[in-house]
Amino acid sequence: MDAALVYGWLMSEPAGGVGADDRHAVACVLALGLAEAGGNLCDVCAKVGLTGVQLRALIKMMFAGQGKIFEGLDAGIGLDVPEQEQALRDLLRLYACDASELTFYIGAMIARRAQMPNHLWQDLGLACRAEGSALIGRHFPRLKARNSQDMKWKKFFYRLICRSEGGALCAAPVCSACDEFDNCFGTEDGEARMARISSGFILSAR
Repeated sequence: MDAALVYGWLMSEPAGGVGADDRHAVACVLALGLAEAGGNLCDVCAKVGLTGVQLRALIKMMFAGQGKIFEGLDAGIGLDVPEQEQALRDLLRLYACDASELTFYIGAMIARRAQMPNHLWQDLGLACRAEGSALIGRHFPRLKARNSQDMKWKKFFYRLICRSEGGALCAAPVCSACDEFDNCFGTEDGEARMARISSGFILSAR
């Protein structure tokens, strides 16, 4: 079993009342998180940034017919949220388009996956940067609008956080004068992680 297979299972039913684009994005995050956890349901919450209760609610909301993959998930699983990640959660909540559970869950997953080392779209399990930007645009449109220069999302997030806390992320007066311009605004090419993770694993729960 691999991430692509889990994704296929989750997406095998019609979208119903939930937007197909959101189902696709959430299925990518869950499939990649489950693959990274080696299929161990006890570790999935830490990978996707949701408690057991929250993850079960999200699955029921979006994949009710195919949620059996996660039926052994313990609702009592908690979550440790480091300070930097909490700051990003707070930023996303500030710019959220609404107070719905779905937007909250997506914000929490983005904040957790943003702690990973790759481009944000890769660590969300998406196919390209455009999909990640579209996801942010749907649920955090004012935040997407502020990124008018199309800065890399992780750089942009922490630039805003740093400014809100009175810090200075860099010394350059303007981005165009910075020697690190390409690190913030360069292309985000690369292989989709869903394609990379294909080793077999067996679903388990300690």
